Amino acid sequence: MGKNDFLTPKAIANRIKAKGLQKLRWYCQMCQKQCRDENGFKCHCMSEGHQRQMQVFGDNPDRFVDAYSQEFEDSFLEHIKRSHRFSRVSANVVYNEYITDRHHIHMNATQWLTLTEFVKYLGRTGKCKVEETPKGWFMTYIDRDPEIVLKEKLKSKRHKAELAEEERHEKMLLEQAERAAKQAKLGETSQQKVMPSELQRDGSADGKVAFSLGMVGPSAAKPGASQASASSHLPEGSECPKPKPKPKPSIFAQDEDDEKMSASQNSRDKDGKGAKNEG
Repeated sequence: MGKNDFLTPKAIANRIKAKGLQKLRWYCQMCQKQCRDENGFKCHCMSEGHQRQMQVFGDNPDRFVDAYSQEFEDSFLEHIKRSHRFSRVSANVVYNEYITDRHHIHMNATQWLTLTEFVKYLGRTGKCKVEETPKGWFMTYIDRDPEIVLKEKLKSKRHKAELAEEERHEKMLLEQAERAAKQAKLGETSQQKVMPSELQRDGSADGKVAFSLGMVGPSAAKPGASQASASSHLPEGSECPKPKPKPKPSIFAQDEDDEKMSASQNSRDKDGKGAKNEG
C-alpha cells in the first residue's frame, strides 16, 4: 500500500477535515480549491497550476469578476426564492444557508467585499426589499415572475372593483336616506299648510232645498234618512222644515160610516129572506 493511498489513515483524516466548511480567506476561486490553513493556502499560491490560472485572470480581470458576481447573485436569489419567498428574513440567515454548499461561488471572488454591500445593492436594484434594524439587515424577496405579476394585477383589480361596488352601495343608501328625509319634511310642511276653510255656497241654488217624502220603491223611504238627506242640502244656519201632521178623523164622519154599513147590512138581509120565500 502506497504512501498516499485512498485507505491510509492520513487520507481518511484529510477527507474528514475537508468535509466541513473551511475559512473563506483560504479558498481559491480560480482553482476552486479549499485550503485548511494559511500554510496550505500559501503553498497553493506558489504552485504552477495556480500561476497559470492567475495569468489567464490577469488578461481580462473584469470579465471574470463580472461573471462570478452574476453567478453569485443568481444563486443567492434562487436560494431565497425557494426558501423564503414570501417572508421577511435576516440577511445573515440567508447567507449562512447559502454557503452550506461547499461548491458555491464565494464572495471574495465578486465585486462585493461584504454582505452589507451586497444587500444594499439588492435594495437599490429593486430585487429585494431591505431594511436596517438594530438586529441587522432584513430582506424580503420581490417576485418578478410573469405569472405572479399577472395574479397580483388581477387581485388588485378585483380588490378595486369590490371597493368601487361598496362605495356605490353606500352612495345609493345615502341618496335613499336623503330622499326619505326630504319627503318627511314635505309631509310636515303640507300638514301645516292645510287649514279649515269656510263653506262655499253656490249662488244658483238661491238657498232653496228640494226633497221628496213620497214612495221611492216598493217600500217607503225611512223618514230619518230623508230628513238627513234634506238637511245635508240646507245652507248653514237654516233649520230643516217639520213634516205636516195628518188630520184626525171627526166623530161625525165616523157616525156616517156606521149608518152606511148598517143600511147595507139590512139590504142584504132583506134580499136573503126574499130568496127563501120564492123557494
